[in-house]
Amino acid sequence: MDGSKKIREQIKQGEGLHLDFKHSINDSKKIARSLSAFANTEGGTLLIGVRDNGSIAGIKSDEEYYMIETASLVFCKPNVEFTHKIWNIDGKSILEIIVAPGNNKPYLAPDYKDVYKAFIRVKDENFVANKIIVDVWKRKQKGFKGIKLIYDDVVVTLFNEITENGSITKSQLTRITGIKSQKANTLLTNLMLMEILETEISESITKFIFHKNYLKDLEQ
Repeated sequence: MDGSKKIREQIKQGEGLHLDFKHSINDSKKIARSLSAFANTEGGTLLIGVRDNGSIAGIKSDEEYYMIETASLVFCKPNVEFTHKIWNIDGKSILEIIVAPGNNKPYLAPDYKDVYKAFIRVKDENFVANKIIVDVWKRKQKGFKGIKLIYDDVVVTLFNEITENGSITKSQLTRITGIKSQKANTLLTNLMLMEILETEISESITKFIFHKNYLKDLEQ
């Protein structure tokens, strides 16, 4: 498939976990959040010069690229590496920015109050990553060793809650077990590192569910 046909197919599919459209770029901080989210998740592609509805607007100058470069080098910590190509579609230029999954998570970018936070991609949106998710990334970077899990009353209650209701939040865990916030953070972090739990994320809440690999093990 030639490049221009590939771009047309991507536009046809619409925005999603690995694809984001930008009509234009006028804020490097905002684009830094997109770079952070892609690098922290599974990587992805930004198509600059494409409207949200998939219609092609085109870019007007090289300024678009330089603002993305500024986003990466100035407003992402650490810098988010990317590659780029320019495509001509229907006589208009589209800038393709390709971000690979990062090896140095978490990648931080300024939020709307200029506080640096880690962003994560969920479906076609970027959200601030929960502290527990960030702790998981940091532990993986340090090369965590074996984790010992004690099946005490707290763990049993947590497992029962997910089994019965499909998920649990950190606030629910602390409320129904009475454990302190830090202990809940540590427990949930360890269970994610062990691939017993994973997350379901929305703008307002992070839920913890059984990891697909753990469910497979239970079926065997």
